[in-house]
Amino acid sequence: MKKKLFLCFSILLFFVSCKEKTTECSLSSNTAIGLKIDELYTQYGKSNDAVYNQPIPDNLFSPSLKKAVENAINASKADIEKVKKSDHPDEKPLIFEGAIFSSLYEGYSRYNIQSIKVNGNTADALVHFEYDMATPKVVWTDTLRLIEDHKQWRIDNITFDSIGNSKDLKGVLTDFAQGSHP
Repeated sequence: MKKKLFLCFSILLFFVSCKEKTTECSLSSNTAIGLKIDELYTQYGKSNDAVYNQPIPDNLFSPSLKKAVENAINASKADIEKVKKSDHPDEKPLIFEGAIFSSLYEGYSRYNIQSIKVNGNTADALVHFEYDMATPKVVWTDTLRLIEDHKQWRIDNITFDSIGNSKDLKGVLTDFAQGSHP
């Protein structure tokens, strides 16, 4: 009788501990994803100067998004130099204009993460933005896609809200690098 009771108790304890570990993992993922989103908007949210003046960190973007950002930056820098050396140095070169990591050209006044949905090694985070420098206040929601790579979450793309002129960040960066303004 004691053996059966001990066996039942052990099985119950096993399932309870597994459930607690699953909850810990998803809380840990949500926290890591939230921190990654905060890092993006703290570092690049208010100004495009940071894109030009800081190296793109390896741990913020997925390899494919990092490459797209770097290609766009290199295309812009090359065009700036080309215009400087041209017969018309007063022409406007291909530069990033507006907030490139947000749907609204003007950027945002504040943001908050509405939800995070983790599915294996990918996650979608809905981020709610407000821009209160206009009347009426503009609100929108962008979707950030993250991937888990080597046990670290990285931003892989941003799907922009319909208020903007672009569908997603990778598309904007690819078009930009090919010489067409987003």
